[in-house]
Amino acid sequence: MLVKEYQEGKLGYNPLAEKYGMKGSAQIKRWVKVYEKFGAEGLMSKKHKETYSTHFKLDVLRYMERTGSSETETALHFGLTNPPIIAAWKKAYLEGGAEALDKPKGRPPMSDKAKNRKSKKSAVEKVMTYEQKLERENELLRLEVEYLKKLRAFQMDPEGYLEKHKQRYHLNSKKPSN
Repeated sequence: MLVKEYQEGKLGYNPLAEKYGMKGSAQIKRWVKVYEKFGAEGLMSKKHKETYSTHFKLDVLRYMERTGSSETETALHFGLTNPPIIAAWKKAYLEGGAEALDKPKGRPPMSDKAKNRKSKKSAVEKVMTYEQKLERENELLRLEVEYLKKLRAFQMDPEGYLEKHKQRYHLNSKKPSN
């Protein structure tokens, strides 16, 4: 709607931004350029996020640096409909190098194995009787009390606690003996 209104020529970028209560006109300028290059499809939000290789991201950043192009110009050159993504790549690259560009965003998808484990656990819980649930809760509470007792003993006298349990820790240590 904003792009169409701009193309009619009645209002420029800044008056349009003011009319629609936007902080600035940069977004409208991007929309117009994306629309001119990709049409209405370029402005539509995508259901699935496209992933780009590290090599591609580095090519984009090198091109932008080499030519002095803006993020919008660079995005249009590479066929990207979301110019601000380049700023995110640039920030990641400056903070963590090329490796940072390889890290996927967001939470990884749940594996089939984890889904099965989750569904089996809920199925087992549904089968448990009321008495079994109480016994399970009782056991968890006992473990919690034991843990808190050991924590309190350690907080009161860390050296004494470690000395008392030295043998257990000594057996687990990986230090070579001379």
